[in-house]
Amino acid sequence: MARSVANKLNKGISPRQFREGMTKNQEAFDSWGEKFQWASDEDREFFEQLNNRDDLRVLILMAEWCGDVVRNIPVVFRALENSGVPVEVLVMEEHLDTMDEFLTMGGRAVPVVIVADTGGHVLGTWGPRPKHVQEAMTAFKLENPDREAPDYQDKLSQVRQEMGRRYGEGTEYQAVIVRELRELISQF
Repeated sequence: MARSVANKLNKGISPRQFREGMTKNQEAFDSWGEKFQWASDEDREFFEQLNNRDDLRVLILMAEWCGDVVRNIPVVFRALENSGVPVEVLVMEEHLDTMDEFLTMGGRAVPVVIVADTGGHVLGTWGPRPKHVQEAMTAFKLENPDREAPDYQDKLSQVRQEMGRRYGEGTEYQAVIVRELRELISQF
């Protein structure tokens, strides 16, 4: 069955409203956004040329307390800011019904960037993190299905460290996000 977010279009808040309403992690969120730079003119031009399209909408399920949101969403916002594509934020806790339609391996993981058409038909999604970072969590969940296992939390801590290593110290991961978003949107 095709997924739809028609009932959520025009129900979210703007990226600016989200950022201004943050009570946690705003400084880190802003810092990642300020560090954003286009990796190539081609990427920048691709997103700017979306202004010629009026058939796309972006909804982003997220929460200010999430480290992946703090790192990744400033990049998404910056990539889309001159695209002309309407972007709405759905705060996860206020839209659990939608969150539960976009689970990652059966769990609530944010952010989820949902690309839809003007009627709300879901064309594709991105998130909660770049693929090379997510691979570590995917492998962990497949290898550790029992959340009650005595060593589960220790192993989870290790995989989180590995994910941090994969993100890296700098902003190189930001170009990966832009590329993945570009590949996703190019399909439509």
